[in-house]
Amino acid sequence: MRTLRTGYGRPEVPDQFPDPDAADLGTGLPAAVDLLRGRRTAVLTGAGISTDSGIPDYRGPGAAPRTPMTYQDFLSSPARRSHYWARNQYGWRHLAEARPNPGHTVLARLEERGVVTGVVTQNIDRLHQAAGSVNVVDLHGRYSVVRCLQCATRIPRAVLSDVLDELNPGFYDSLSSPEDIEFAPDADAVITETAGFRVPDCPVCDGILKPDVVFFGENAPRHRVLRALRMVDAAEALLVVGSSLTVNSGRRFVRHAVRAGRPVLIANHGRTRADGSARVKIDARAGEFLTALEAALGAA
Repeated sequence: MRTLRTGYGRPEVPDQFPDPDAADLGTGLPAAVDLLRGRRTAVLTGAGISTDSGIPDYRGPGAAPRTPMTYQDFLSSPARRSHYWARNQYGWRHLAEARPNPGHTVLARLEERGVVTGVVTQNIDRLHQAAGSVNVVDLHGRYSVVRCLQCATRIPRAVLSDVLDELNPGFYDSLSSPEDIEFAPDADAVITETAGFRVPDCPVCDGILKPDVVFFGENAPRHRVLRALRMVDAAEALLVVGSSLTVNSGRRFVRHAVRAGRPVLIANHGRTRADGSARVKIDARAGEFLTALEAALGAA
């Protein structure tokens, strides 16, 4: 059974989101097509759109419990930063090697057709761009750049990776194979023994180096938020795909769309914190939904 929500109030059916493999999109897909047909649509994506590329999400069904490092924790001591970078140095290549999946390529094709006006993504993996999407707001930054918190010098992550390898020869030799290591959407690798990992300071000012991504406890840059809000304003509907909307960083765009009178369609595997704001809510995996949506819009 699928849960389909209509209107902006509380649903008249109970919250029931079973395993999407147990049922097809049912009546949800026609409702989605009716909502999006003829409307220029802005898209908000979360970690769920990248799971088919081998990047696990944070909160979806089956996600492993983990406590990511917060911005405040990162700044608290050199030891905590060393712990972070030891894990990130092992994990960032997992993102670098990931490739777009059908969900990413569908959105790129819908943008080319003029159906999608742009994508606001909470992901840092750059897979939308790799798939061919052009108008993309990387709300939480991108894994491929490192920034100095003092002088704002930007360094390619690949360059810092070489430096870290030189400072820590043989550090990972005793670790399990990559198949036995858990990874997360923020390039974190679950490695417990990180003591002694050496981290360089900024080569320009000796400041603290940090990935150019938004940590938990940190605000998204205002210019990115404003650009994303303008994207929603310029569209006639908002489609949310693969996000639980747990944090305000993404949920704010749903609230903004509702206030502006834009209908909202949410397609996510599991509940979200904005289900009651959706004109239509479909429980489905991102790639499954987007592939079916593209085919249905093409036939509409």
